[in-house]
Amino acid sequence: MVNPGTFENMDHIEYEAGMALRHAPLVQRGSAIIGTLGDTYRLYLTDAASAADIVQRDGTTIVLAQNNRPSLVRLQASRGSKARAFAMTYRDPASEGALAALLACAAAPGTPIAADPESLSVLALAERLANSDIPVLINGPTGTGKEVLSRFIHDRSPRAKAPFVAVNCAAMPEAMLEALLFGHTKGAFTGATSSNEGFFRAADGGTLLLDEIAEMPLNLQAKLLRALQESEVVPIGSTQPIKIDVRVIAAANRDLPTEVAEGRFRADLFYRLNVFPLGLKPLRERAEDIAPLAFALMLRHTPNARAIPWISEGALTMLRMHGWPGNVRELENVIRRALLLAEGSAQPGMIEIQPDHIHFDSPARLVALDNADVTPGGADITPPRKLANIVQISEAKAILETLAACGGSRIAAARQLGISERTLRYRLASLREAGLPVAAMGGGRR
Repeated sequence: MVNPGTFENMDHIEYEAGMALRHAPLVQRGSAIIGTLGDTYRLYLTDAASAADIVQRDGTTIVLAQNNRPSLVRLQASRGSKARAFAMTYRDPASEGALAALLACAAAPGTPIAADPESLSVLALAERLANSDIPVLINGPTGTGKEVLSRFIHDRSPRAKAPFVAVNCAAMPEAMLEALLFGHTKGAFTGATSSNEGFFRAADGGTLLLDEIAEMPLNLQAKLLRALQESEVVPIGSTQPIKIDVRVIAAANRDLPTEVAEGRFRADLFYRLNVFPLGLKPLRERAEDIAPLAFALMLRHTPNARAIPWISEGALTMLRMHGWPGNVRELENVIRRALLLAEGSAQPGMIEIQPDHIHFDSPARLVALDNADVTPGGADITPPRKLANIVQISEAKAILETLAACGGSRIAAARQLGISERTLRYRLASLREAGLPVAAMGGGRR
């Protein structure tokens, strides 16, 4: 059994003495990311050569080994223990898969997973916000993880032991939503055979997430504003206000300033909610998050009794090339399909998700097209035969044309395209992997 005394600290990771040198490239990369999130992860690393047994700790233990055959194994924790343990064998410490698997194992179920610098910045802000009670407005497309981020804020706050209640404002009729939010008395309306405390009172002392807040009817917005200003609710059928102590987080998949300008959302409620705005970008703009999320979703959907597949570098490249119109929800669909296909085609003792196991909800990745031609001057790409590929091909054409106009300078091209140079590098890598000769255009120039 590993002696707890041999563990040392490095950027919020405890590791067995000496192993950090044996696995330095991977440990340093993982530590740099995990360290930005403070003590969000409780991670303990040890080496296969010195881990005859696993110390059951309140967190996650990962036993590392390096071999030509990458693998991931869920180790058995002691009965009743909340600890998690994995044995991870990786081929290349600099590979995207090795880092992604490490991050996915390190994160507890339900917690955010990120490797993209902008995503990590949002999580760092969210952790600081957790210690305050100011309202937060999270904006982002559907399926980008707004509820996960809300739970993260709640779990890191002094309210963590109190309830977290999530309400989808678009999922129910106006009359029902009012009763569910503020509560009602017995007999307040037809069918009210008993009283109901409502979501605000159910979340008392904790956090209430108002998801898809832009869908809330205008007259109900006025009642919500009063509840927020006075910290009290008046149940339907009652005349007596009831004090509440609730931290409100609102989430929207539409641009609320636009909704205000067009009269569909109250300006006073917007300013009440928008004390600290957080924005989540579409998954296609967070390329470095895709691989860790893919491994995390694979862990979630692999039953404990089954072997955990590894995701090959080729499959990860396909995932990175996709446009992800459905964001993380679409990624989850893709991973669940891949798990089923990989299990059916696996050789005994070796399960690995390969490119042919990846099937998208609506295929939109770049492919090497017949008769496609890319020229340094015009960046001409023959239009695809399938409508599903048009978005990606159009993006590729815009990138190549802009690069050509900027003389191959990535910095100038990224500025004109309105994206970061890092994002442009990922797009160029995707084009190369799809077989398009971008190097001929000077794509390597800064």
